[in-house]
Amino acid sequence: MRPSINFPLDNSTSTKNESSLSVLSQTWHKSGSCPKGTIPIRRIRRQELLRAASLEHFGREGPQTSSLVNPANDKSNPSVINVHSLPNHSTANLLTFGHSYIGIRADINIWSPRVESPDEYTTAQIWLRSSPGNDFESIEAGWMANPKLLIDTLPRFFIRWTLDGYQKTGCINLICSGFVQTSQTVAIGASVQPVSKKQGKQYGIKIRINKDPNTEKWYLNYGDEVVGYWPYEILYYLKSRAIIAQWGGDVYSKNTKGVEPHTTTVMGSGDFASGLWGSACFIQNIYVLDTSFKLFYPEWVYVNSEEPMCYSVRNFRAPVSMPTFYFGGPGRNQNCP
Repeated sequence: MRPSINFPLDNSTSTKNESSLSVLSQTWHKSGSCPKGTIPIRRIRRQELLRAASLEHFGREGPQTSSLVNPANDKSNPSVINVHSLPNHSTANLLTFGHSYIGIRADINIWSPRVESPDEYTTAQIWLRSSPGNDFESIEAGWMANPKLLIDTLPRFFIRWTLDGYQKTGCINLICSGFVQTSQTVAIGASVQPVSKKQGKQYGIKIRINKDPNTEKWYLNYGDEVVGYWPYEILYYLKSRAIIAQWGGDVYSKNTKGVEPHTTTVMGSGDFASGLWGSACFIQNIYVLDTSFKLFYPEWVYVNSEEPMCYSVRNFRAPVSMPTFYFGGPGRNQNCP
């Protein structure tokens, strides 16, 4: 049940600050481990079920992330791709397209975000998508603070998939069938610790998604550990490749995009992207893998925030290093009423 091949290794260079990013551990490890032949499964509590609109939709309620691409920061490619924008979501993303992608990678900085209401949530994640339309297929992973689904606002490792833009298919974590977990050491939906501190130690999770060309399974790695895979049988367009790769954050709330007052649910650390290292949430070691089995930083990248006065973006490159994508913000403020 493991990949039949060895995927290419990252070959990034890092600055002194970037090298201090430390990998997180999962909180449940303090209580023991799973025997060989078993996997850890997070218990779904009664309170979580009672918060759902219905049992049928439990774990399938979002977030339906998307963005509108603004290529203003990259004049070298005038092409524009309009990615379907969904209501009740505010996104801040870095996006690339133009190749046939069979892999995506990133190190995602992790914080403990403020979530205003139990019906809201915030994520930092990566996506592989089949199309820019509203019926896209997508496989995703990262961290989420979602009190309605996951009982509290702790940052938790999550995965998600859909065949139709979350309208009828797919769900979060292992709540419904689809993703096949094989790891006995990584729990999907479990909280991770410690979290980053402002102007202090920075922590993050290493997420890798790669398609095995022999078995056509999309394998997910949490650090060096193979967590499991999305089988090709549950996919259609993504059976062969993805055409869009995304990195960034998403806030779900009914109080976004012109609704006042705007939510105070934060994205990332809660600071704007201009704060850079130690202040803003970031994603680094950004790679895609194409069908030639070449691992590379995307040739063309675009950044966009749907609400730049609420959540901002910045793709920053320090000398002798790969670009680092910063994103996030506090939500409601004097410029985001």
